[in-house]
Amino acid sequence: MGLAYNTYLDSNRVYGCKGCKTHLANHDDIVSRNFRGQHGKAYLFNSVVNIETGEPSERNMTTGRHVVRDISCRVCSEVVGWKYDKAYEASEKYKEGKFILEAELLCTVS
Repeated sequence: MGLAYNTYLDSNRVYGCKGCKTHLANHDDIVSRNFRGQHGKAYLFNSVVNIETGEPSERNMTTGRHVVRDISCRVCSEVVGWKYDKAYEASEKYKEGKFILEAELLCTVS
């Protein structure tokens, strides 16, 4: 398989893993700040880097039923949020393929 290299983001504001400061997302990729996670405030992102995804599971959330995967930091393996694979409600389809990162589990690294 070879070595996996980390992606380093070049932006005015980069969010990283609170545990190890590995780059995860660019501030400009935030779709919405109006989300809640298990630890409180959360952000919806178009894309994230340096993560591993878990197995898909169906979950009932406040906005309906979704198929999601937990996402964890590739370096320290801490769970930092989840990825939306599928939304059953038509009004929630915009979330598909996007990522939630929980604010409590992030730090600003630049």
